[in-house]
Amino acid sequence: MKYRLGWTERSATLLIYTALIALAVLCILPFIHIFAVSLSAAELADAGQVTFWPVKFTLQSYEYVIHKQQFLHSILISIERVALGVSLSMALTVMAAYPLSKEKGSFRFRTVYAWVFVFTILFHGGLIPWYLTIRAAGLLDSIWALVLPGAVPVFNIIILLNFFRGLPKELEEAAFVDGAQHGTILYRIFIPLSKPALATLTLFTIVGHWNAWFDGQILMNSPSHYPLSSYLQTVVIGRELNQLSPQEAMALSHISDRTSKAAQIFVSALPVLVVYPFLQKYFIKGIVLGSVKG
Repeated sequence: MKYRLGWTERSATLLIYTALIALAVLCILPFIHIFAVSLSAAELADAGQVTFWPVKFTLQSYEYVIHKQQFLHSILISIERVALGVSLSMALTVMAAYPLSKEKGSFRFRTVYAWVFVFTILFHGGLIPWYLTIRAAGLLDSIWALVLPGAVPVFNIIILLNFFRGLPKELEEAAFVDGAQHGTILYRIFIPLSKPALATLTLFTIVGHWNAWFDGQILMNSPSHYPLSSYLQTVVIGRELNQLSPQEAMALSHISDRTSKAAQIFVSALPVLVVYPFLQKYFIKGIVLGSVKG
């Protein structure tokens, strides 16, 4: 027997879908506008005649961007930061979440360690002590200054340990009966079954490192060591990092400041847009379903 929705339920569903579609459109329209500006003629973009479709299509802004040395160098720094930061953060997140997901009988001091992690969320030493600590460690003006201070994301650990607690305990008990140790159980059972959670946290970490700009400007003594977001922040506010080369000055004479900024912003967003479709499938996929029989 099929259950038919009543008028109230259908109206509520329609309202929800309408609100979600409107919200999605509001989120994507600014991005489309930036893309259209980057592909439009300089004089029309500066005159405000570009909305959501390129006017007098041109690729001059992108030609300028791909030949801009500082921009390309900052991309390489951001790629290095993401590679190191995501690998280290996810490894530490898994290794911290696994023991914290156990019961008190299995891990005697679990509650103490859990409160130590929670304490770091509730209280912060402040910007100056944070900076002085990183300087005392000799990390200033290095890639590790962008990676190590945030290597233990407590919020991600809390999410993952709760996901671990939701996994069937029968799987772990059966593994112990077969002689498996905690390391084997973690890498052979917990990690494969936690792909949706791990994919989500990996995406959060990638976006966090890729979009972070404040720490780059505080911890890097030289603008040549800025990651991409820190460099783009200086571009958006109109502060030049160095003198333009003759080639860059000639290319800039054919475009406008607005179209060049739009092109750089769009190129900087592309890596996340490319990665997201590969991780999205794990968000709604229930790998655990059916793993326990009988």
